[in-house]
Amino acid sequence: MTGPDKSEPSPAEPGMATSDPVRLDALRDTGLSAAADAGMDRFARLVAQLLGVPVALVSLVDSGRQFFPGMTGLDDPWASARQTPLSHSLCRHVVGDGKPLLISDARLDNRTRESLAIPDLGVIAYAGMPLTDTDGHVLGSLCAIDTQPRTWTVRELGILEDLAAACSAELRLRVVSRQQEHARAETKELADRLKRALDRSQLLLRAADALADTTGLAEVGQQVRDLVTSDLKPVYVGLVLADGKSRMRRLVDGPGDPQMEGDYEHYRLSDAWPTARAARENRTITISGAAELERDYAPEAVAAFTSLGLDNAVCVPLPGTVIPLGTLALGWDHPHEIDIVEQAVLAALAGYTARAVERALYVDSRVHAARQMQEALLTDLPAVSGLELAALYRPSAARDLVGGDWYDAYPLPGAHEDAGEDTVTAATLAVSIGDITGHDMRAATLMGQARSMLRQADLDHPRQGPARSVSAFEHANTRLRIGASGTLVHAHLRPTDQGAWHLTWTNAGHPPPLLALPDGTVHRLNEHNALLHPSLGEPLRTEHHRELPPGSLLLLYTDGLIEQRRNNIEQAIGAAADILADHHDTPLPQLLTHLTDHVAGSDADDDIALLVLRVPHHSTTQASASAH
Repeated sequence: MTGPDKSEPSPAEPGMATSDPVRLDALRDTGLSAAADAGMDRFARLVAQLLGVPVALVSLVDSGRQFFPGMTGLDDPWASARQTPLSHSLCRHVVGDGKPLLISDARLDNRTRESLAIPDLGVIAYAGMPLTDTDGHVLGSLCAIDTQPRTWTVRELGILEDLAAACSAELRLRVVSRQQEHARAETKELADRLKRALDRSQLLLRAADALADTTGLAEVGQQVRDLVTSDLKPVYVGLVLADGKSRMRRLVDGPGDPQMEGDYEHYRLSDAWPTARAARENRTITISGAAELERDYAPEAVAAFTSLGLDNAVCVPLPGTVIPLGTLALGWDHPHEIDIVEQAVLAALAGYTARAVERALYVDSRVHAARQMQEALLTDLPAVSGLELAALYRPSAARDLVGGDWYDAYPLPGAHEDAGEDTVTAATLAVSIGDITGHDMRAATLMGQARSMLRQADLDHPRQGPARSVSAFEHANTRLRIGASGTLVHAHLRPTDQGAWHLTWTNAGHPPPLLALPDGTVHRLNEHNALLHPSLGEPLRTEHHRELPPGSLLLLYTDGLIEQRRNNIEQAIGAAADILADHHDTPLPQLLTHLTDHVAGSDADDDIALLVLRVPHHSTTQASASAH
């Protein structure tokens, strides 16, 4: 948004509003002056952080000056003085007009182009929201300032407006407190109420911090529970989201949630639930006792209320662009008065929660699409005579992450399929395990490209070995500027006499494969070259060889198996080797599940891909393959 066009007349000076004696009395009752105030400074820091501006102010305006109890980003002498004359004030226009002032370039706006704030304070772009007392008097402005032209976004203005509402609540509390001190009639009950209200205004500040960086719905739910439980102390906090235009879905995070949430996870928006009504009518609904619930709502709602042991509850709509996104529900097991201040706090908290929910839904949709693409690229393994193969892919426990882990196995030129069957006869087989750098959609996309390019390189360079194929892939990656980086192991297996197989492999910076021999010993195949990265050019790739006698077991894995926060990598590799030695004859799918559960755990913080090959004890053993 911008100020008026140059051709428009300049608005009247706001002198009468700044000199209003009632407003000045309220301003004095805040107890604030041209000195730093910790609470006000925090509001200024939040504005600077959340809007990304160099200067932010809590500016209060009296009849002859503006002063800054909250400030960040100003230079001296203004930083030391914490005040300016009105000749340097854009905030006085907010006071005079009683509404927000939004300017992209103060040099071009009739109201501000002559202001000394431009040359002396460097003010170019300005967004100021009114700070009001309980009677609606504008005491000053919570403002964001940029030193260059800037178009303020709807999101930025929404954040600034919410913070100004919280800051106004803080000022009102200070005015009330000051007035009560003057009257010396403040009671203990009122003092406790004011303290609670002050705590709740701080709740909004913490909410702005805590919910700004959430990505998944489960994380949003947990943050909201943590925030309100510490201050408002409800025994139940729940989120119910709109699932399409006609249904509601309760957010159920895990086994620790109340049984009620699983029993009543889904219901219609038109159903007689207070949470549905709050979303349907876009207003806060309060429930005071089971009798009110039984009179106005469905038996299922009464049963849910009773199962939680609640005495009263409040349901606050989560504001959306067109219709509410859902409802935030809080319940207490004792009488709890929800006063005007608390309703305002809950409404602001619902606004922060709604934005976090929107962001989480967007991230979830992208992650879901990326994981679908990633899993689609992990094709079924071929059935190979004389070999058993199995694979496992397990995504990370963090739902907002996707990765570039992959495995692959396919016959090389010279292999053929038996007539009428899908089993590849004993011929050269290519196997790969790899991890493309990153945990996003790009990583998953590059993984698919890398996997296909490596297959193509094998087909284009028959019988030239895995190192040649990896070098060809790197050449294409560099010359075509694809930008894939990461690690991989690429191997060729060729059958030899007596049911054995000959392994040839090259390792580009990947964790060492593990080879379990029939005698129970497990070897780390440590030989490797540099990792894959376009900046390294096309380094020399070397090949290494081992014989795999009948009874051998070869495990290829990505770093998600061994690089967990609680693990030492060497110990994790050793644990994997011990499992291979102790479960040498376990069916391969069960072996991979056991490996993953015991080495990485059920809540691994990175994707895991595993590929295992076993040479049967007898060359006539029926081939088998499976993938997960």
